Amino acid sequence: MIRVILIGYMGAGKTTIGKGLAKDLGLPFYDLDWYIETRMRKTVKQIFDEKGEEGFRKIEHNMLHEVAEFENVVISCGGGTPCFFDNMDYMNRQADTVYLKASIEVLHQHLQMGKGIRPLLLNKTPEEVKDFMTGQLQQREQFYTKAKHTLDVSLMDNFEKIALSVAEVRNLLHL
Repeated sequence: MIRVILIGYMGAGKTTIGKGLAKDLGLPFYDLDWYIETRMRKTVKQIFDEKGEEGFRKIEHNMLHEVAEFENVVISCGGGTPCFFDNMDYMNRQADTVYLKASIEVLHQHLQMGKGIRPLLLNKTPEEVKDFMTGQLQQREQFYTKAKHTLDVSLMDNFEKIALSVAEVRNLLHL
């Protein structure tokens, strides 16, 4: 049975690498935020607006426990998922966990290349974004480093580099 959970800060490439890994292995891929939105029939932003962060984190915790029971699956988690409740310890018990680690500069570049809107970064200047990311990453690093495996991800600005990162994850996990 294969169960892989990818963690890391926003912009690290969890969804991109997760989709590639799942495709290579012929397994289903679940992005935890998308799973929550499907099950709750609301966007993450709507849940945050209605229930606040505490309410969202409770839902996220419950949905993590649901999806992490699936067999033969690749899962990517939101950047904050490992940092609440016993989520990180639970993920380590359930799966091979991989921390996709990158510097603030690389994360910032990934976010600029990405198509998605990041509500936490709206209305911030580039300097404010870097300061925000630096502070949050310092707080979260203690949880991320509990993963069973760590992969330094470089700028994934083309398909070859993405494929190389997917291959490195497979190599780390002996898949």
